[in-house]
Amino acid sequence: MNSRQKGKRGELEWAAVCRQHGYDCRRTAQYCGNTGDAADVVGLKGVHQEVKRVERLNLSDAMSQASRDAKPLEIPIVAHRRNNEGWMVTMKAEHWFNLYRAWEVEQP
Repeated sequence: MNSRQKGKRGELEWAAVCRQHGYDCRRTAQYCGNTGDAADVVGLKGVHQEVKRVERLNLSDAMSQASRDAKPLEIPIVAHRRNNEGWMVTMKAEHWFNLYRAWEVEQP
């Protein structure tokens, strides 16, 4: 399988995972064509989703791409997985701590 097909399949897989969790996400190119939105998958408000479906991922490069392509005030994430492994999400520590603080406030 060539890398473009694998990338497309990964984007479709990640969008399906998002939908399984109750979020109406779609692959950008599949859903609305050339919109100027650089995200691979759209549907999580305020989150720029970069999707990587590769065996060897340079996380620094992928996170740099997500950060560079994110719109102002969007949280850049990299959703990624290798063959025979589950999906993982990588984000900057500052964004993770903001999410954790928001969760913490909701706890009894």
